[in-house]
Formats: sequence, C-alpha cells, structure tokens
Amino acid sequence: MQATPQPRRDGRDVSSQRDAREDAIWMALALDEARQALERGEVPVGAVVVRDGEVLARAGNEREARQDPTAHAEVLALRAAAAASGRWRLNDASLYVTLEPCAMCAGALVLARVAHVVFAAADLKAGAVESVFAIPTDVRLNHRVSVTSGVAADEATALLQKFFSRRR
Repeated sequence: MQATPQPRRDGRDVSSQRDAREDAIWMALALDEARQALERGEVPVGAVVVRDGEVLARAGNEREARQDPTAHAEVLALRAAAAASGRWRLNDASLYVTLEPCAMCAGALVLARVAHVVFAAADLKAGAVESVFAIPTDVRLNHRVSVTSGVAADEATALLQKFFSRRR
C-alpha cells in the first residue's frame, strides 16, 4: 500500500519526495514490532530507525513490562539507535512508527535531530506530529523533522483496534 501524499501544516508536501516503496518496507518491520508488543499485552506500537538503507534499531512498546511511562517504542528505538551509532545525533536517520508520536516522542525526535519521521495511524487525541500538535515542524524549535503520514495506516489501526477491543 502506497502512502497518499499528506500536506503538512506548513503547506509543503514531503511524502512525494520520498520513495513510497521503501517506506512500506520499513513500516512493515515496525508493524512486526507492534504485533510482538500486542502478543506481550502492550499497546501495539512498533518503531524502526533506519540510516542509509540499514536498520539501526527497532522496538515495540514496553511500558507494562518495564513499568516505565517513557518506554514508548519510539524512545526505546531512538535510545538503541544512538547506542548502535555511538552518537546521540541521528540527523541522517529516519524513524518509522505505527502510531503518530505523542508529545514526549515527538520532542525526542527533535532532540535527537532525526531527519524524517514516517507514521502509520494518526492519533487524533494525543498525536503531536500533525493531529493535535505539530512539534517536529514547529519553526520555533532549533530542529525540524520532515513528516510522512498514512503509510500502512489501515494495518496499524487494525492492530490498535484489536488490542482495545480485548480490553473492553
């Protein structure tokens, strides 16, 4: 499934500049991480950090397992990517994640100087990339992260619905 180009709040369309086939490949790995998180009883969110066509790190949510409110897939993947690369600046990396990052994770993307974020499902209640806030593209910050949204959104949404239907 190819991503539909999504205009950003600043009016620029970034997704048309990216290879949709490559985005789908990396998002499939993030979806694998989300499925594993679902099997562990975690909210099914998965993230993958990629640089120069290679995976630096991948992670799924581990908040319940670690009893750590910051153990979101994005934060865990960014920490592992920084450790793997030996530097905290990930300015040449992209992060693929199955759910639109929250404010904490969007802030971490900016602080890690990530070049690009690709997310699947929008989070209309807590999304801080496009839905509720636009932290990665905020011109007041010292770094901006380009954004592609909607890649494999249906698959990511189905995993989230499966998780939350079990809890009701």
